Amino acid sequence: MTLLKQGLVLAALSLPSLLTAQNLDSAQILKPTPDSWPLYHGDYSGMRHSKLTQITPQNVHELTLAWAFQTNQAADIKSSPLVVDGVLYFTVPDNIWAVDARSGQMLWHFNKPTTKGLHIGHRGVAMYKGWLYFVTPDAHLICLNAKDGTVRWDVVIADVSKGYWMTLAPLVVKNHVIVGVSGDFDNLTGYLRAVDPETGEEQWQWNATAPVGTPNSTTGGMTWMTGTYDPDLNLLYWGTGNPTPVLNGASRPGDNAYTCSIVAIHADTGKLAWGYSVSPHDTHDWDAVETPVLVDGDFHGKPRKMLMQSSRNGYFFVLDRTTGENLLTAPFGPTNWTLGIDEQGRPIPNPAKEPAPDGRLIAPDEGGMTNYRAPSFDPKTGLFVVDAHPSWSIYFAKQADGNYGWAGADYGLWGKGVIEAIDYQTGKIRWSHEVGHGGSGAGVLTTDAGVTFTGDAYGNVLALNTSNGKTLWHSGMGAPMQSSPITYELDGRQYVMTSSGGVLFAWALPHSSVPAGGAVTAAR
Repeated sequence: MTLLKQGLVLAALSLPSLLTAQNLDSAQILKPTPDSWPLYHGDYSGMRHSKLTQITPQNVHELTLAWAFQTNQAADIKSSPLVVDGVLYFTVPDNIWAVDARSGQMLWHFNKPTTKGLHIGHRGVAMYKGWLYFVTPDAHLICLNAKDGTVRWDVVIADVSKGYWMTLAPLVVKNHVIVGVSGDFDNLTGYLRAVDPETGEEQWQWNATAPVGTPNSTTGGMTWMTGTYDPDLNLLYWGTGNPTPVLNGASRPGDNAYTCSIVAIHADTGKLAWGYSVSPHDTHDWDAVETPVLVDGDFHGKPRKMLMQSSRNGYFFVLDRTTGENLLTAPFGPTNWTLGIDEQGRPIPNPAKEPAPDGRLIAPDEGGMTNYRAPSFDPKTGLFVVDAHPSWSIYFAKQADGNYGWAGADYGLWGKGVIEAIDYQTGKIRWSHEVGHGGSGAGVLTTDAGVTFTGDAYGNVLALNTSNGKTLWHSGMGAPMQSSPITYELDGRQYVMTSSGGVLFAWALPHSSVPAGGAVTAAR
């Protein structure tokens, strides 16, 4: 009862029978079924590509609202729901809901009010067996019973009083729950931690930067977005955040290793396999935490295990994920901050573009060419589809700003949203689709039927033709989407989940248009 008092659970008077079946084992996580979305990215690859084919370019115009769920919260939904055994779990800061994935009926609601930590957003939960894993703004990791939302254990991951907070959806890999931390305004060490799913005890911790106060070292390297995992190599892939102080690089000379980087970590030990800096010596807050998407295929005629990232700094990278070798670096929008590309494929920062007392005009802006919103890779077309943000801003830094925390200022001037399809073999933009001033914050989902789902700056959910970016269908939701769409199929009917503000929307074809027996494919 002590743990129960830490949170408020509102549950239906009699729990529906589907809750009694809640269970997710490692085999189901490894090979998700079409009726599920059991991980933040849908599977370990981060491709966010579904093999479901019921909704096609030919019939997507028939999509209709199957149900909507109002959270009655001021916070926008930024999470990717999980779907397991017919139950959908999603979050905003301090809150989790379990709803019937067929009807949107609430099954239970967990709320733990917190006043400390930044309530900037929340990405969702992880699940293993019958348990959910949820982080809080005050940097706790809580394990809850998926059947009723009651608390099993609650552990502290980071010290909120020092400036840490947490927003990410944890990642379950075998018997590890992997979590990362946030915290930009203080000179702190970023780290990744593995926790025992049964007890909450720490298994290992990998630090991105040296302990605070280490001479000639930087701090920072936060790990605030969910990474990906290759089961064959047993490697985790994670992006790290900017070095600190953020806009003043004078006190941290050099590349500032393992900040603004993609790192490969051994899942069972936490040991670093390799690291690749996409923004050496960053001075513009361009975290490299965007999804490290794992793709197996040919690159220039040779089979490769690749990792692709559209990074916040405006460059698209293709790496060999076994070694970290760079295969391709190409801009996917306006960038003006480099002197070129080095022999390792890394952008060379131009010292003249560092923030200065009289200001520097920089592209992209501090929000970056992309950000937390997830991209998608479509293996049929070889297109990497990303919600991009061409933009410009002015950066300032002066001596009086010091060498702690933000240490400067930046002001956005102009930006727009563009859905871009990048050819991973060349880095060229195959097609682009403008989505309005400022963009939306929506992620991207592609399907085997050739439909791309995303959102625009005007509050519409969009269905685009993956082959050419043309609009197939749209519908107004009221406010721009801040989450990344998912899809699943239950009882032969395919659903697409989107959000707007604090409302979750489920879209599907009318029952009259669903073929008998559905159009279920064998695997995600």
